[in-house]
Amino acid sequence: MSKVFQFGHLPVHSHCFSQDRKTLAITKENTVEVYDVSTPSAKLLATLKDHDKTVTAVDISIHGRIVTCSQDRNAIVWEPLSDGSYKPTLVLLRINRSATSVKWAPNGYKFAVGSGARVIAVCYFEQENDWWISKHIKKPIRSTILSIEWHPNSVLLAAGSTDGHARVFSGYVKGIDTKPEPTLWGEKLPFNTLCGDFVSSNGGWIHDVAFSPAGDVLAFVSHDSTVTVVYPGGANQPPRSALSVSTSYLPFTSCIFANESTVIAAGHSCHPVVFQGDETNWVLSHAIDDPEKNKQAEDSETSALNMFRQMDLKGTVVGKNASNLKTIHQNTITQLRPYSESNGSLTKFSSSGIDGRIVIFSA
Repeated sequence: MSKVFQFGHLPVHSHCFSQDRKTLAITKENTVEVYDVSTPSAKLLATLKDHDKTVTAVDISIHGRIVTCSQDRNAIVWEPLSDGSYKPTLVLLRINRSATSVKWAPNGYKFAVGSGARVIAVCYFEQENDWWISKHIKKPIRSTILSIEWHPNSVLLAAGSTDGHARVFSGYVKGIDTKPEPTLWGEKLPFNTLCGDFVSSNGGWIHDVAFSPAGDVLAFVSHDSTVTVVYPGGANQPPRSALSVSTSYLPFTSCIFANESTVIAAGHSCHPVVFQGDETNWVLSHAIDDPEKNKQAEDSETSALNMFRQMDLKGTVVGKNASNLKTIHQNTITQLRPYSESNGSLTKFSSSGIDGRIVIFSA
């Protein structure tokens, strides 16, 4: 059973729930709306209006801070106040193109912003001057960064780009981060170290990247409708395995791991699709909210008399709400987010769409 929130008809490009799942932030054109969703009907708490162009992404830290980025080339950190309002603080990104994506590190002390300026800005708070500043990851990025994802250790950072590359960098900031433990991605990790560089099978844009829960596997979705899963081989070593699954679906725009062996992807086909596998093979498992099954269920409800009448008049059987898609989302799904988990595996996840809907699905 899925829970659906309808927030008007403006596109929702990005959404995020707070750690306790009581607060929801969504983007709407050049504003961000914050809702209390702890009750059956969502209640608007605040509208954040300091951006003057389309807000491209929003994220909420474990401490409740909201960060937004926009086509106006800015990022803003919004501190929650005791009266329910939010105090905005502009971040010095130093970029000359749109900011396209933003994610808090799991520890909540820094965040990264992808951009059309071919850089990733890793931002952190400088106590001495009381402001948010950024360090740039530049090389070897060749084009716009479309997506960003932090490793569970809050140091490694994956990024997907329109040059067809998914890369893993070190986002280590001295004085903010503790020295990370060695991982399969590398041992010595000074800032801007390139720990992995992977190309989509047909050179398509990388729309989204995701680390597995343990951080030892990377998945990414590209515009050629493929899902690729990479198993790193160790520091300065080629990957042990890199497997791509081609599909007949429209391109995927977002992906998340449900567990170490399951990836969920969604995009222009308007419903989530589940992939499963291991280091030797990955396959398309099944679709969630499958339009074919929904269509069959609807068609079975059509009475025999009505079916013959439609065949006589139109030459085909037209079900109820024929102009609607046979899925919960009525337009492209823009983003997937983990919602709840049990025993290390995702039980629910949320999605946002161009149709203005936020949907909570069972995994």
